[in-house]
Amino acid sequence: MTDHRPIRPLRIIVELIRQQPRRYGASLALWVTIWTMPILVGVVVARYFDALTGSRATTELTVVVAAIVAYALARVSVIWSAMRLHANVLFRAGAGIRRRMMRWIYRLPGARPVAESGGEVVSRFRDDVDHIVEAFDFTVDLVGAAVSGIAALVVLWRIDTTMTLVVVAPAAAVIVIASRTGTLVRRYRKAARDATEAITGFLGETLGSVQAIKVAGVEDQMLRRFDALNETRKRMMVRDRTLTEGLHAVFRNTVSLGTGLILILAAGTLATPDGLTVGEFSLFVFLLTRITDSAYFTGRYIAQLKQAGVSMERSVDLLPGARWQDLMGAPIEALEDPDPPVVPRRDAPELTRLEVRGLSYRYPGAAARIEGIDLEIRSGEFVVVTGRVGSGKTTLLRALLGLLPADAGTITWNGEPVDDPATFMVPPRTAYTPQVPRLFSMTLRDNLLLGERRTDTEVRSAIADAVLERDVADMPDGLDTMVGPRGVRLSGGQIQRAAAARMFLRRPQLLVFDDLSSALDVETEAALWDRLFTDGSNATALVVSNRRAALERADRVVVLVEGQVVATGTAAELRNHPEFRRLWDGTAATRRPPTPG
Repeated sequence: MTDHRPIRPLRIIVELIRQQPRRYGASLALWVTIWTMPILVGVVVARYFDALTGSRATTELTVVVAAIVAYALARVSVIWSAMRLHANVLFRAGAGIRRRMMRWIYRLPGARPVAESGGEVVSRFRDDVDHIVEAFDFTVDLVGAAVSGIAALVVLWRIDTTMTLVVVAPAAAVIVIASRTGTLVRRYRKAARDATEAITGFLGETLGSVQAIKVAGVEDQMLRRFDALNETRKRMMVRDRTLTEGLHAVFRNTVSLGTGLILILAAGTLATPDGLTVGEFSLFVFLLTRITDSAYFTGRYIAQLKQAGVSMERSVDLLPGARWQDLMGAPIEALEDPDPPVVPRRDAPELTRLEVRGLSYRYPGAAARIEGIDLEIRSGEFVVVTGRVGSGKTTLLRALLGLLPADAGTITWNGEPVDDPATFMVPPRTAYTPQVPRLFSMTLRDNLLLGERRTDTEVRSAIADAVLERDVADMPDGLDTMVGPRGVRLSGGQIQRAAAARMFLRRPQLLVFDDLSSALDVETEAALWDRLFTDGSNATALVVSNRRAALERADRVVVLVEGQVVATGTAAELRNHPEFRRLWDGTAATRRPPTPG
């Protein structure tokens, strides 16, 4: 269960620092140097002014100019080094959080990973993580400004104690204002981020459904919805930006007014014998900005920390069961190892028997379910699960593979209990091709390998098993053909066979197909099953299908009705069963709108 207690954003920053103590420490040292270097210039200029008025030993102008030039060159060098190192630190922090968010999503049941739309997920991965990293980024400026301000206070204290005490007043006012407005900053930022996410989610869903919108003739209605979301976002963003920029203005003006009053007091002492020298006055004026900047950055950082806390809460809410600590850990090291070695494939013990007893699952808030499913698959068998739309066929596969968390039931592999199907029922034990396979916007070869290393012979063999060799030969670049987002440049049948080839490459003990042949013609489907089960292969398969080619070939057919097994046997044995007969004849009507399964 997700912990809904408010997150302390300062703890997040501390954890991010602990991830990269050496890199962050080096970056912080450089930024502190950048912030404190101007104090040296102030001291040099103050001495030069005193020399001009005769109150100090004379100093050559050339010496002053040379010192300033040397300072400028040194400052540029330090800034360049600091920017390069700090950018590296920030990338690792942001990429590390995103990687752990993705890892957590991979750990969730595969059929129900997150409740949010794709656009909303992208918004949290992109924008919310950016806000967390911005707060982390700002710490070097905060610490640098604080060290610079303290050093300036020490120098000013030696010049005039009373006026130095007065300097602290506007700085303290800024910090108080920032602390008092923290709750309002959090509320406004959350509303603005939620409104932005709503638009991102709407765009993601709309752009993926353009054809459906045009066919339904609802373009104007969708545009009106888009306008309404934009109007809400505008109100929320204006409110958030107004508060944020207003606070920045208050911080700046508070310290500016205080600075003006202090300068008036300081200027009045120039006319007194015991007052400030010209050099001391110039140094006082110069260092005063160090203190006011320190106050300004402190106030701004307090507000930014609140916003980072909101972003972390939103990121955690995306991941069921996660805590913010789960997004912390060792930073990603992609820069050092852009092409990590692939873990060698480990062969699994040969499957002899898979048994399922009492497997049950019900979708939350829906009638769709499977209940008390018993199933047995032996090595080399071709088992087909069939049933009407909504009978629970896909749900059965997903629960068996751990893609859905079963409510009850046991699974054994060669007689050994499978306690966690989600981690056990994976290659090289099993491989799965879903009802709607997913391809990625890259080459066909990369879609088949997905990071694994296989020889060209293995790839060609998998393509042949999937009856895809002629299609590949006709493609402009063969295996190196770009398939486009979700494989849009391929036909439905090519996408299904490419997914099958990807599965064959894993050489699993058990092949699981969910209606693989739905986009294949009869001849292609028959050729695929022939190559898998009549060419000397000892393949074991669990297949969801209502097609005759699969039903006739099956060693055993399992008939589902409303989530329960009502008949088991070969096609010949079940020919007189009324439910199987309707499926065989293709006359089974859909009794309710399609549901999962």
